[in-house]
Amino acid sequence: MPASENLNIAEFHGDGISAELSESIHRIAEDLPLEIRFQPIDLSLENRQVNSEEAFEEAEAAMHSHRIALKYPTVTEGISPNKILRERFNFSVIHRPVVSIPGVKTRHDCTVDLHIVRIAVGGTYEDAGRRVGSEAAVSVRVIERGPSEEAARFGFLLAQRLGCNLVSTSKHTIQRATDGLFEETVEEVAKDFPEVQHQTELFDALLAKLIMRPEDYRVVVCPNEYGDFLSDAACGLVGSMGLGASASYAFDEAGNTDLAMFDPAGGTAPDIAGKGICNPAAAFWAFAMLLEHSGFRALGGCLAEGVRDAIGNGQSTQDLGGTLSTAGFTEAVSAALKNRLTGEGKVKA
Repeated sequence: MPASENLNIAEFHGDGISAELSESIHRIAEDLPLEIRFQPIDLSLENRQVNSEEAFEEAEAAMHSHRIALKYPTVTEGISPNKILRERFNFSVIHRPVVSIPGVKTRHDCTVDLHIVRIAVGGTYEDAGRRVGSEAAVSVRVIERGPSEEAARFGFLLAQRLGCNLVSTSKHTIQRATDGLFEETVEEVAKDFPEVQHQTELFDALLAKLIMRPEDYRVVVCPNEYGDFLSDAACGLVGSMGLGASASYAFDEAGNTDLAMFDPAGGTAPDIAGKGICNPAAAFWAFAMLLEHSGFRALGGCLAEGVRDAIGNGQSTQDLGGTLSTAGFTEAVSAALKNRLTGEGKVKA
């Protein structure tokens, strides 16, 4: 349990449905037995176009002050704001849970409980590439031991806590230097976790197996671009690309978590922005992850399950076949959260 029941959060506002998601988060925060203070930072495209450097400097100062942030979707024009934040905060690991949602129709009868741990830097995403004449193009692919080790250690600690095995995946038989270094690093870290079974699978084979038997996988660790592909593909297993949340982490020299940012999957949804019909479920799950990370594990668990309770009871927004507005769904989650809190006898933070 944390020493204090106060929580200060940097809140990075974005575009489109960002304001509506923030309103829902603040409403749910009222139900928690915590004093939560949000520091809003404007990272909307409009503000970035006028005050780009100042906006990101404010975000950096807020993050280093509070060590945790909640981020809403942003429009990418030019360099991705997510890329800028990753570089400024030195994020090296992204954790993306993919979990079955009661009431959401899928092609599988099994329960999916998958955790994708992705290196947040390197791969082919760090280099935009260049043309070589008019007939060819080239880009540089980089894999580093440091981020690979941090991702592997995060994954093994997670698997240890969940009591499950861990799979590392890449194309090391083809990308022998880069993916070879990644797998070599994972093998070294595995020696510190003899109780966690570790196996290596080629990425293309893993995709096929995951589609056929998703219940066989719990924790998967992979390089940057593979994790990007896998995260969206895995969301199809639970019925929606827009119902996930992720966490980005930076670590200090001792290997402890230093900074953490939590954000919902999905985009800015400009076609429905301001209409009061967006689905804040992913934002709630991101908030739940933030609570758990901050030491309020029971509260985070109650919120995460409260969202599932509401959806499972048929209380959902239009994108899931329901009739509720954003505010209506938020109130349904609020009621489910209160039931969870009281049902466990006033859950302590």
